[in-house]
Amino acid sequence: MKTQDELKTQILELVKEYCDIYHQKKEYQKGDRIPYASRVYDSAEMVNLVDSALEFWLTAGRYAEEFDRRFAEYLGVRYCSLVNSGSSANLLAFMALTSPLLKERQIKRGDEIITVAAGFPTTVAPLIQYGAVPVFLDVTIPQYNVDVSQLEEALSDRTRAVMLAHTLGNPFDIKAVKSFCEKHGLWLIEDNCDALGSIYTLDGEDRLTGTIGDIGTSSFYPPHHMTMGEGGAVYTNDPLLHKIIRSFRDWGRDCVCPSGRDNFCGHRYDGQYGELPTGYDHKYVYSHFGYNLKATDLQAAIGCAQLTKFPSFIEKRRHNFDRLSHLLSKAEESYILPAPCENSRPSWFGFLLTCREGVDRNQVVRYVEENKIQTRMLFAGNLIKHPCFDELRKSGEGYRVIGNLENTERIMRDTFWIGVYPGMTDEMLCTMAEVLLEAPNV
Repeated sequence: MKTQDELKTQILELVKEYCDIYHQKKEYQKGDRIPYASRVYDSAEMVNLVDSALEFWLTAGRYAEEFDRRFAEYLGVRYCSLVNSGSSANLLAFMALTSPLLKERQIKRGDEIITVAAGFPTTVAPLIQYGAVPVFLDVTIPQYNVDVSQLEEALSDRTRAVMLAHTLGNPFDIKAVKSFCEKHGLWLIEDNCDALGSIYTLDGEDRLTGTIGDIGTSSFYPPHHMTMGEGGAVYTNDPLLHKIIRSFRDWGRDCVCPSGRDNFCGHRYDGQYGELPTGYDHKYVYSHFGYNLKATDLQAAIGCAQLTKFPSFIEKRRHNFDRLSHLLSKAEESYILPAPCENSRPSWFGFLLTCREGVDRNQVVRYVEENKIQTRMLFAGNLIKHPCFDELRKSGEGYRVIGNLENTERIMRDTFWIGVYPGMTDEMLCTMAEVLLEAPNV
């Protein structure tokens, strides 16, 4: 009879063989559909996944601990907390700032958070769900990030934080935003879900986006820079914020002992908390109204394999973006091409195009899609115009707008994007460029 280790080795070898044979990506042929994003993986991810499954721990375990450690090392931050999605990461990042442990810096209901309407809704949803007031600024074109000239106008005596995403991998003007936050004592949350690997040079030092503010967030949904299916992360250098993030993630509990390791701290039965009796089991003491947003070890196992490949993914995205920029330079009469933020080296998530006056975005997108090239809008376009805002618009309460959001409106009307994911070939890029050059003239 084979030993457990021998049988496990055999299983994993067969998994590798299965993946190598049956998960080989088909080579692109002219006329094939070109998606805006797709998973890039090999047998390493599948072997890790099955290895984790054979342990059958299921919830966060050794792979999750390994991912937290390695991801924090990559980012150059002290603390990382793996969660079940990028949306959950944004929820935790914001909710951490509502903790009473932050004393006079605690965000309370009715406080204002500066953000933009041209983005993904889960950057804003936690604010509204909690009862904070988003203050919407316009963005610039062709960077598609916050218009920093409006920051001072947005400030009020209730402003407590700035929460912004780096749009499709292009960093916002971090120098200006961070300076504004420091001047007025505001928190800064970087929604880094679409920008993992982007670099911003601040005070002569190259820094990864997501690590410059107080808290950063990432998403590992399949189209993103790396994937574990579903998944996300929250990261910070602040030990108190890390403690609060972990508490909100793990049911709101006060205890920081790892799951499955009872009395790791040695003080399980000797504390006094709230109005509980002295010695009440610390594993069941709750310091926040929290959630259960942990990821599974199955997800983390995939993420650990992806981390090894991740640097090459970034370089391929940059190559694809630069190639498209060159190929579409002849189309500048029809489209405004994207431009990186000054002092940045983006890890591009997509290639944004804004149709110039006289070019019908809907006509262009229909033609591009008919030619089997997948497109996407810049997410909400203008979030305030969506049905989720119907009641707030009617009441005239719950949010503020600075100016007329002119560029946000234009993005909603004229902007779309195509992919630059690392599985794309130069032939695919050439096909996309050809179709985009034809589209305005059809």
